[in-house]
Parts: sequence; C-alpha cells; structure tokens
Amino acid sequence: MTALTGYDRLESAGLWREGRLTARREVLVSIGEATLAIYDHAENALGHWSLPAIERLNPGISPALFAPGFNAEETLEIDDETMIEAIETVRNAVARHRPQKRRLRYNLLAGASVLLLGLGVFWLPDALIRHTASVVPPAARKDIGERLLTQLALTSGTPCRARGAQQSLRNLADRVLGPGGGRLVVMGGAVGQAEHLPGGLIVLDRSLIERQDSPETVAGFILAERERAASDDPLLRLLRMAGPVTAFRMLTTGQIEDKVLRRHVERLAVEIREPVDPERLLARFRSAGLSAAPYARALEEDLGDRKLAAVLRAGDPVDAETAEPIVADRQWVALQGICAG
Repeated sequence: MTALTGYDRLESAGLWREGRLTARREVLVSIGEATLAIYDHAENALGHWSLPAIERLNPGISPALFAPGFNAEETLEIDDETMIEAIETVRNAVARHRPQKRRLRYNLLAGASVLLLGLGVFWLPDALIRHTASVVPPAARKDIGERLLTQLALTSGTPCRARGAQQSLRNLADRVLGPGGGRLVVMGGAVGQAEHLPGGLIVLDRSLIERQDSPETVAGFILAERERAASDDPLLRLLRMAGPVTAFRMLTTGQIEDKVLRRHVERLAVEIREPVDPERLLARFRSAGLSAAPYARALEEDLGDRKLAAVLRAGDPVDAETAEPIVADRQWVALQGICAG
C-alpha cells in the first residue's frame, strides 16, 4: 500500500487475545500489503486483519492496543515502536480519506435526491395526467365536451339550430366521420374555423359553412380536426392545461370544476394550432372516399398554407370530378342557413 512506503514485510512480537475471557498469547505480527497477519510460534495463522479497518484502543499510551474494529473482541498489544508507527501510518492515511468518502456519499445522496425531485416534478405529474385521461370512460368524456360547449356558448352564443338544418348536419357528420363517428355543432363565433372537444365533438364556425362553395371543403376541416384529436387527445390537452391537482381530483372524485373548463375555453381562443400530418390526413380522405382538392384550395386561399395544400393535391386519393356528393344540394343549402333561424 502507498501508506506503507518504506516498510517491507515488517514483523514484530505482540500479545494477542482472542476474546475478552481468554488469556493473552505471545504471537508474531507481520504486515503485508493489505493485511496484518498474526501467527503463533509454530507459524500457524491465528488471524488476518484488514489494515484500513484497524483501530487503536488506547491512543498515546504504550504499549499500543489495537483491534480489528471498535466492536471486535480480539485485541493485539504491541510495544515495538517501528510496528506501531507502521500501523499508525495506515490509520492516519485512512483518516485523511474518510472526509472524501463522506463527501462522495453526500454527493451521491444529493444526486439521488435531485433525480427523485426531477421525477417528482417532471415525470410523475405527466404520468398522473396521462393515466387519468386514459381511464375516463366515454360517457364522462362526452359530458365534459358538453360542458365545454356550454362555456363556449357564453362567449360565442348558443349553437345554431335553424329548423330543417339539423338533419342535414347529422347527415354531413355520418358521411364524413361514419355513422356514430362524432357530433358536429355550428356556432356563431366558435374558436377559429373548427375545434375538437372531448367526446367526439367538433365545433364549426358559422363562417366556415356560410362562406364555402361546397360541403367538400367543410369536410376537409372536419377531417383535419378528427386527425388532430387522434394525435392530441382533447381530454389530455385539457388536463395538461389544468395541471396535476385537477387530474388527481378528477381521478379520485370524477369531478372537474367549471372554472377549469372556462379557463380552457379562454386558452383555446389564443392557442396556436398544431399542424396535421399530411399523410395521415390523406389517409382519412381516402377512407372517407373524399377528394382533398377542395380543402387544399381553401387552405391556400383563406389560410395561406401553400405547403400543406401542395402535398394534399399531389396525394389526393379521389378525383374531385368523379367523387360522389357528400350531401344533396338541398341539404347543403339548408346547412348554409343553419344560423339564420
């Protein structure tokens, strides 16, 4: 060991006691690289002590009394100054390194604490929110969507329900989303052109119905919202905005406060919409048997999104000229007047 530089297999005599109730015996003591060996005069090994673990039981007193640890029953009495100096050299070297070990343990504990804190702050809340969103049943999702619609109506007016247009709106939903695939609501001042809410609810702004030339364009906005809802669960989005406390309360009680829903509606009004994946959106047009060209034209002319429009035109799965009508002309005319009644 580096602490014993200058001592080459040092040996001396000593008095060894195996236990508190046993007599002391004369022994030979030898220091190697890492251990202190104890032999009888026939050179039979009686014990091997780890040098770093040796403790002195009577500091400053001679002869020196050592033990392989404070709680050990074995003791070794030595009066050879050279041997005592060698053992003390090892003990002093160990003592100098102990603070570093304590600092190392402290650093390890501190690092573990930071890691646990990071998990608590960043991972656990998101895991709680995700779990809550995953276990909310469809009926509860629908109820939350209806309550959000009520909050939205406080600022945008009640949903448009002109007589004769409601069946046309249901027919449009069935044709684009499939029977039972979702519910469409038209409002006088909805958030943006379209918005999706929990429970399969898609809200359309009245201007989207009144200003477009054909239902095929509206169908594109509907499919885009359905794709957004698939990639960004609207209930998960709500709970992330509300935070882990609201998620925990909902998980344990099934309740969510109106003020939380109100704040969410206010945030929707200023939230930047995430772009949809063009290939996934084209797959939805293909599944619905609809052309993407009318929607692409509206993106380019009304929203200035030339990049997405170009991709949709290039991958359009259905020829707009040969595609079957979404709804009859009379139904489309009724839809365009849905907010007039």
